[in-house]
Amino acid sequence: MVSTATGGLIFNCNSFSCFAFLFASIKDLIMLNRPSLWSSPRLFVPTLYFVEGLPNGLVVLVSVVLYKNLGYQNDFITSATSLLYLPWVLKFAWAPLVDMHQTKKLWIVVAQMVLAAIACLIAISLHTPLALAITLTCFGLMALVSATQDIAIDAFYLETLNKIEQSAYVGVRNAFYKISWMFAQGGLVYLAGQLAQRASIKDAWSICFAMTAALFAAFALLHKRALPQDQPVRSESEKVDYLEAFKTFFQQSHILPIIIYVAIFRLGDALLLKVAPLFLLDATAKQGLNIGNENFGVLYGSFGTLFLLLGGIVGGILVSKLGLKKTLMPTAIFQNSAILLYYLLAKGIAGSGANVNLLLLGSFNAIEQFAYGLGTAAYTVFLLSTVSERYKAGHYALVTAIMALGVMVPGFFSGNLAMSLGYEQFFLLSFIASIPGMMTILFLPLYRAESDR
Repeated sequence: MVSTATGGLIFNCNSFSCFAFLFASIKDLIMLNRPSLWSSPRLFVPTLYFVEGLPNGLVVLVSVVLYKNLGYQNDFITSATSLLYLPWVLKFAWAPLVDMHQTKKLWIVVAQMVLAAIACLIAISLHTPLALAITLTCFGLMALVSATQDIAIDAFYLETLNKIEQSAYVGVRNAFYKISWMFAQGGLVYLAGQLAQRASIKDAWSICFAMTAALFAAFALLHKRALPQDQPVRSESEKVDYLEAFKTFFQQSHILPIIIYVAIFRLGDALLLKVAPLFLLDATAKQGLNIGNENFGVLYGSFGTLFLLLGGIVGGILVSKLGLKKTLMPTAIFQNSAILLYYLLAKGIAGSGANVNLLLLGSFNAIEQFAYGLGTAAYTVFLLSTVSERYKAGHYALVTAIMALGVMVPGFFSGNLAMSLGYEQFFLLSFIASIPGMMTILFLPLYRAESDR
C-alpha cells in the first residue's frame, strides 16, 4: 500500500500551488469576477484550512505561553496542556457521526460559531477567581470542537473537490494551516507582549482572545455564504463500509512496524514541543533564555514559520524526485539532530546572565524549523501511503490518531522531566529518545513503494 507516487503528486504541487492560487484569486478580484470566486475552492480552501489550524495552535502552543505568563509551574503547564490533545487522539471514534448526520457545511459553520463563543468565554474568564479552571475547560472544549471541525473540513475537501483539484490545492491547504499557526504562536503572542506594556497581562490576553472570537465568528459567516452545499446523510451501505475501514487498516501487511514507527517517531519532538517555549520564556535564574513575548512572537511567527514552510516545500520536492526509500531516513536524521541546537543553547547561553544573542537564537530557530518541515514532509507522505483508496477517511483518521497519541503521552511527562533534569540534560535526553523512532524506519515495508509505481 505504500506508494511514493501519491506523495510525489501531492508535494510536487506545494512549491507552486500557493502562488497560482494567489494569482488567480487576485485576477478574479481585479476583474470583479465575484460569481466565480464565491463558492470556489480558491476562496474556501485557504479559509477553511486557516480556521482549521487556528484552534489547534491556540490549544497546543498559545495555552502554554498564556499559563507561563500567568505564573504557573512548567510541570503543571506541560501536563495539563498535553491532556488537551486527547480529542485529536480520539476523533476517529466519532468521525462516523459527522460523516453520517447532516451536511459537512452545517458541521463546519456550527463548529466555528461554537469556537467563537469559547474564545469569548476565555477572554471574560481571565478576570475571574476561577480563571484557571474555566480556561482549562474552555481549551478542552475548543480541542473537542476543533477535532470535530477537522473531520468535517477534511471530508468536505475530499467530497467537494475532484482528484485533480485535491492535488492542485493540497499545497494551499497545508500553507494556510501553517499560516494560522504563524498568526497564533507569532501574532497573538507578540500582541499580548505589546499590550502587556500598557496593561496587565490578563487584560492583554483577554483582548487577544476577544479578537480571536470575532475572527471565528467572521469565518462562520463567510463559510455560511461561500461554501457550496455538499451531500447530506450517507446511505446504509456506506455506513457499513466506514466501520469496515477500521478492520482493514489493521489487516494490512507489516502493520506492527508501521504502528510502532508512527507512534514513536516523534518522541523526541513531542518532548521538545511543550518545553522549548518554556525554555525560551523562562527567567535566566531558572536556566531559561528570558526572551519575552515579543521576541518569541517574532521568532515563531515570522522566521520560524517561514523556514518551516520552506522545509516542507524542499522536503516535498525531495520525496517526489527521489522517493521515500531514499529520503525518509536522511530527513529523519536531519530533523532529530536539530534537537541538539537546544542542548547547545542550554549548555552555552542559558543561566549565564548575559543577554541572549537574538540573531544566533533566530538562526538556530530557523534551522530547527526548517529541519522539522523537511522531516515532516517525508513523514506525512508515509502516513498518506498507509491509506487505501477505498477507506481514505477512516484509515487517515486512525493513523493520525496513533500519531497524536505519540505526541500527547511524552508531552504529558515532559515538564516533570525538564524540571528534574534541567534544560541542558533534558534536551540531550530528547535527542536520545528520537533514535528508536529513526531505527524503526529500517523495518518499514518501503520496498512496496517500488512495486506500487
